Parts: sequence; C-alpha cells; structure tokens
Amino acid sequence: MKRLISILLIALMCLPLFAPTVLADEENSYERVVMGVDLNSDQRAQIFADFGINEGSVTELTMTNAEERENFEGLLPDERLGYVSRSCVYIKLLDEGEGLRVSTNNINWCTDEMYMNAMITVGISDAEVKISAPYPMSGTAALCGIYKAYEDITGSQLDDDAKDAGAQELITTGELAEWIGSEDATRLINELKKILSNIASMTDEEVLAEIDAIAARLNIQLTADQKQQILSLCRTLQNLDVDGLQGRLLGWLDTIEQLQDTSNAFAAFWNSVLEFFTKIGDFFKGIFGG
Repeated sequence: MKRLISILLIALMCLPLFAPTVLADEENSYERVVMGVDLNSDQRAQIFADFGINEGSVTELTMTNAEERENFEGLLPDERLGYVSRSCVYIKLLDEGEGLRVSTNNINWCTDEMYMNAMITVGISDAEVKISAPYPMSGTAALCGIYKAYEDITGSQLDDDAKDAGAQELITTGELAEWIGSEDATRLINELKKILSNIASMTDEEVLAEIDAIAARLNIQLTADQKQQILSLCRTLQNLDVDGLQGRLLGWLDTIEQLQDTSNAFAAFWNSVLEFFTKIGDFFKGIFGG
C-alpha cells in the first residue's frame, strides 16, 4: 500500500508542464554573459558551469577592472575594488511583470536583495540574473556587468545618474549590512525609497528625523555617521525619476508578496494531497487488515 501511495505521488509531481516553444536565436537575443577579462581557462569553465550554460551559446561580453573603477569611483577604496576583474554575470530579460530573480555563487558581501534594489533604482525591473566568481569576493563590481549586459541587450544606455545612484545604494546598503544585517539594511533603504517624493522638499534635519523614525519602527540602531551616509543616498536618489523608481519598487514588493502567497497556497495544497492519500491508504489498510 505504501508503494502504491508513493507511485501516485510521483505521478502527480510529474504532470507535464506546457510552455510555448522559443527559438534558440530569439531567446539568445535576450541573454548575455559578462566575463571578467582576468579569468584563466579553468575559471572560465567553472563560471559557465555555475551559470548552467555552454560557452558560446550566449553572446559574451567582457569586463575590465578599469571599467569597474569607473563605475565605483569615489565610492570604494582601492583595496575593495582590487586590480583584476574576475566576477561574472549572466542576465536574461523576462516578460514585463515577471520581476527580478537573482542568485549568487562565491559572493560574500553583496546579497541577492542588494543587487535587486540597485537594479530597481537604475531601471531594470524584469530579469533573471546570476552572479558568480571563481573564489569568494565582495561582488560589488558585478553591478557593472549587469549594467553593461542590460545596455547591450536593449541597445540603449541606462541613465548615468541612475547608474551612479545604484552603485551608491549597493555600497551604502552593504556597509549598513555589516552593522545591522542585510535584511534590516535592505528594509530600511526600501522604506526611505517609498517616501522619496517628499524628501526633496525636506530639510536635512527633517530627513534625519524620518531616518530615526523608520529605524525605530524597525528596531534598528544607527550611528550618526550611518545616518549621514543614508541621508547622502537619499539626496542622490531624489534627483532621479522618483515616480518611476517608486513604481518599480512597489511592483517588485508586490511580486514578492504574490510569490509568498503562491508558495503558501501550494504548501497548503500539497499538505491536503498528502492527507488525501494517507486517508486512502488507511482506508485500504482497514479493508485488507494491513
């Protein structure tokens, strides 16, 4: 009887999923891989394996340390940027409304959420992104690869001010995360982004008061220097297309909430399926005296 139940469960899990056929060339037009120029052949092979793609199957771009430094000039010390380029990015644009999916390997400073927030700030809202490195590294430079890949796919340049703001946000959130944790750091910055439309007309003292209020609500303790760093980020963000930024942020948060609801609903459904087959098993067990 247990074997019968197991077979039925496996059959249910293996129901076919139907998806529209996409031609390889058409799909490749929405994908890019950005490889650090200082990788050796073994490291390149490792990265492609991490991304789950074959070398040559996706249009490849390269990233140099000079390009990374250009994007993070004045935001990071030299030792954080290093002198070689070895972090790599795979990106695939998704249909509108599908949201952002980010995964990392060998990245020990930037989190998935930090990349997502920076992408939302710069104007990237629907994409699958994988970031990998041959050994553990901070991952800050990978944001440059995301920018480069997105611009190459779309054929249009991202706004320079937005790219600078995305880089500043990544660094600010990362440095806050070292103090309060990545989840709280991300939540704090997102709460401030929700009120950006008001911040432009506020004095520094008023913005600092809002930072204090949000931090207190989230039970977060901040130093005076951290508050000034967050204030500086707010002043940078306020000069962007605030309505567009907030729309992308709220859309992303709504997508996350829907995914969580779907996950909970699926869990409830699966539990009911297990309960149903358990009852069937108990029923036949009672009949046959199992």
